Amino acid sequence: MLSNVFLLQSLMIAAIPNIIGWLAISFANDSSFLFMGRLLEGFGVGVISYTVPVYIAEIAPQNMRGALGSVNQLSVTIGILLAYTLGMFVPWRILSVLGILPCSILIPGLFFIPESPRWLAKMGKIEDFESSLQVLRGFETDISAEVNEIKRSVASSRRRTTIRFAEIKHKRYSVPLMIGIGLLILQQLSGVNGIFFYAASIFKAAGLKNSNLATCGLGAVQVVATGITTWLTDKAGRRLLLIISATGMTISLLVVSVSFFVKDNIEEASHLHFVMSMLSLAGLVAFVLAFSLGMGAIPWIIMSEILPVNIKSLAGSTATLANWMTSWLITMTASLMLNWSNGGTFAIYAAVSMGTLLFVCLCVPETKGRTLEEIAFSFR
Repeated sequence: MLSNVFLLQSLMIAAIPNIIGWLAISFANDSSFLFMGRLLEGFGVGVISYTVPVYIAEIAPQNMRGALGSVNQLSVTIGILLAYTLGMFVPWRILSVLGILPCSILIPGLFFIPESPRWLAKMGKIEDFESSLQVLRGFETDISAEVNEIKRSVASSRRRTTIRFAEIKHKRYSVPLMIGIGLLILQQLSGVNGIFFYAASIFKAAGLKNSNLATCGLGAVQVVATGITTWLTDKAGRRLLLIISATGMTISLLVVSVSFFVKDNIEEASHLHFVMSMLSLAGLVAFVLAFSLGMGAIPWIIMSEILPVNIKSLAGSTATLANWMTSWLITMTASLMLNWSNGGTFAIYAAVSMGTLLFVCLCVPETKGRTLEEIAFSFR
């Protein structure tokens, strides 16, 4: 369980390398500065990407936890779209300087973040805990049941605050850890970051002349779809949306793969070549839509919900590290794979998405409408 103090310290620490990283990129004289800037940015984003979902899960009411968790991913997609749009008009050095602005706003903004009721309860500040929870839930809301449940959970966690490494094998720890890490790795193995980072090249290979504008359109689709996810997460449930998302990703990637295979083996001037180009573009849009409906936001939400309190910090950090290491692997290999075969690359991504569908169907539980304490108890 992350404390509010730890949250403030973590996000402040993350903001500093982000600012230095953007400065290194914007004033870079050679590639070494670019690599250093990206390394610092990666450190900062890694801390933020884990800390924020966990904090949201701790303060959100159970019937709004999915929606509020999805808002985090919605904000990310809006930022990506803004970067794509500005990148069409602003030189990359100026764009890097602009990246300092949100990092600078973050630091003073953290002082206005309310304390986590669960942290206050853990610290034994019962009056402050109840007052904080009452403010978050509204003064007319009866919080007695939630207060008692959090107190029981905190009392239980105090009995055993640390575990031995051998105990990770127990179901109550191994299953949620496997689910959290599995979802975050599969999220990246779908190739989404490779597709976004090389979207301009992919669109050009598909036959679209204004590839930069198409990339912005792809970012806009992602924002709209993530907004729909924010509305649906607490209504349809996490598991159903993940199943729909993985199914849509598999089908759309297969369409893109087949389109590229056919297009690469027929004459460029033929009518079928044009049809396959349009089909591949439609498949890419459908993939981004399907990904954003579930696999974009929900793995982070589930990770923040299912990890037990006494291993949450270590396990969550491990899951986040696995996610970004996989993202790095996909980003580094995407260009090589696309040069090898466009159709083959998307066929591999489609196979991974099929594996994601099986993983969700067999392993991922539904967490909608359940408190964090109920979810933790279910793994016992």
